[in-house]
Amino acid sequence: MHRHIKVLSSFAGIAALIVSAVVGTSSASAAAAGPLAPYDAKHAGGTVTLVAQAAAGTLDPKVNYTAQFWQLYQATYDGLLTFSYGSGATTFVVVPDLAEALPVSSNGGKTLTFKLRSGIKFSNGKPVTVADVKASFERIFKVSSPTAGSFYNGIVGAAACLKTPATCKLDKGIVVNAAKNTIVMNLVAADETILSKLAVPHAVINPASAPSKDAGTTIIPTTGAYMFKSYNPNKSLVMVRNPYYKEWSHAAQPQGYPDQILFKFGITPTAQVTAVENNQANWAYDPIPADRLNEIGTKYASQVHVNPLTAMWYLPMNVNIAPFNNVKARQAVNYAIDRAAMVKIFGGTQLAGPVCSFLPPNFPGHVDYCGYTKGATPAKPAKAWTAPDLELAKQLVKDSGTAGQEVGIVVSDDDVNKQMGVYLQSVLTSIGYKATVKPISGNIQFTYIQNTSNKVQISVSQWYQDYPAASDFLDVLLGCASFTPNSDSSINMSGYCNKALDAKMAKAKTLGLTDPVAANKMWGQIDQEVMADAPVAVVFTPKQLDFISSGTKNYIFSLQYKMFVSQLQVK
Repeated sequence: MHRHIKVLSSFAGIAALIVSAVVGTSSASAAAAGPLAPYDAKHAGGTVTLVAQAAAGTLDPKVNYTAQFWQLYQATYDGLLTFSYGSGATTFVVVPDLAEALPVSSNGGKTLTFKLRSGIKFSNGKPVTVADVKASFERIFKVSSPTAGSFYNGIVGAAACLKTPATCKLDKGIVVNAAKNTIVMNLVAADETILSKLAVPHAVINPASAPSKDAGTTIIPTTGAYMFKSYNPNKSLVMVRNPYYKEWSHAAQPQGYPDQILFKFGITPTAQVTAVENNQANWAYDPIPADRLNEIGTKYASQVHVNPLTAMWYLPMNVNIAPFNNVKARQAVNYAIDRAAMVKIFGGTQLAGPVCSFLPPNFPGHVDYCGYTKGATPAKPAKAWTAPDLELAKQLVKDSGTAGQEVGIVVSDDDVNKQMGVYLQSVLTSIGYKATVKPISGNIQFTYIQNTSNKVQISVSQWYQDYPAASDFLDVLLGCASFTPNSDSSINMSGYCNKALDAKMAKAKTLGLTDPVAANKMWGQIDQEVMADAPVAVVFTPKQLDFISSGTKNYIFSLQYKMFVSQLQVK
C-alpha cells in the first residue's frame, strides 16, 4: 500500500509536464473537421509498422469486439453501410458502402431496401452477391456475435436464430433478389439506430462460404483496400493491398497509402515508445507508460496527438457470484475507489477525467451526477465526483456480510492495466477483502472476462462507442440480451439482467423514433437507476494519445474508429 502511494506520487507532475507540449497538437487534431482529402498517389508505398504488447484475439470480424482490430477492419471489410472517412463530426456520418445508396425506408420504418453495388469482388476474386449479404446476416447469429442479441435481434426471424444459432435462417428478415441486385431487410419494429448498427464491423459482408463458427486465425476474404495476408497472435498480423480492390466511394472505402501494414505483437509498452522514437515503428498501440510521458511530451511534442473519446474505463462486477451478488458490496467498491488516483495511473488529468455516471460527458443522455462521492448517495447524488468515501465503503462491506472473502481482479498484462489492478487490490484489501491481481495476456483478457465459466468476480475493462447513442452503452453493456452464459461473446460482463430496466430501455428506444430529446432524458434516468444498482464501477473517461514516428505523415483521427491506419503516409 505505501509503496503504491509512492509510485503514484512520482506520476503527479507528469500531466503538467506534457500539457504545453500536447495541447496544441490535440487542438489541431480536433479542429480540422470535414471529408477526406483527395487521394495523392505520389505518397503511396512503403510499410506501416504498428506495435502492441498483444494481439486482440480472433480475427473474425463477426466476433471480434475490440477497438484494436475494429480500427483495422475499416480498411479491410465493408458492410452495406459504414461511417464516413474524414475528421471531426464527419466520422459519425453513416454513408453507403457496398450499397449504392442509403436504404429506402417503408412500412413505417420496418422495411429497408438496399441496392447492392455491381462489380465489387472479394480479395479471393469472387464477386460480392446478394446471397453473400443474406448469408452474412445469418452468420452473425451462427457465430454468436457479441451484438447478435442487442444490435440485430430486431430483424424478422432473429428471435429463432438466437435460440438455435446453428440453424439460423432469415428468409423473411433478409429477402434478396439476385436479378435486381436488391436486399430487403424487414424489422419487427422501427429502430432509430439501425443505420448505425449496419455500419459497424459485425455487419460487414463476408463470402457465403465463410465458416459458420468463429474463424479464429483463419483469414476471411475482404472487400476493402487491404486484405489480411497472415496472422499469428503471438507474432504479427500482416495486411497487404487487395488486388481486386478499386475505389467505389472515397467517403466509404478510400484507397490506402501503404503497400503493407505490419502489426507486431509481443512488444512491451516501453519498447513500443523506443521503437517509435527510433523510427523502427510508426505507431504504438498500448497506453504510454507514465514514466515516458514527459519524454515524448517534450522531445517529441510534434509527434504526439491527443484527442477526445466517447469512452470509459470501468470495473464490471459479476452480480451472480460472491461477493458482488450483494448490491452493498458493489456499492462499496464504487465508494472506495479513488478515481483521481486511477486517472494519475493513466497519465493525468490531460488524458482522463474522473466520472461515475455510465454515459460519458457530452454524450446523448448524459447527466452530470455522481452518487458515489464523499457526501453523496445514489438517491441524493452530487454533480461530480470529488473524493472517495472509505469509511462508508467499509461499513457497506461489513453490512453485506462479505468481509474477509477472496476477490480476484482480472486485468490485461500491460503496464498500465497491471498498475490499475495493483491499485484496486490495495483498495479492496483496505475495505475488508482478500484481494489478488490476476494479469493475463491482452490477447485473451477481453473474451476471458466475458465468459461466466471463468468465474471472474471483477475486472478492469474499457468501452469505446460503436455509434453515438445512449443505447450503445446502457443496452449493449447491461441489457439482458447481451448476457450469454458460458460464452466468450457475452459483452454484458456483469451478467446483469434487470427486466424492469430492460423494459424502460425498450421504451426509450421506441420514444427515440419520434422524440429524441425526451428519449435522451429517459436514458439519463435509466443511467442513474442502473448505477444505483451498481453492476459496474465507472472510473474515468479517457482521451486517445497517439504517438507516431517522425517519418509518419497524414495522421487523421476518427472520432468513430480512432486513427485511420490506411491513410498514414510513410513515403
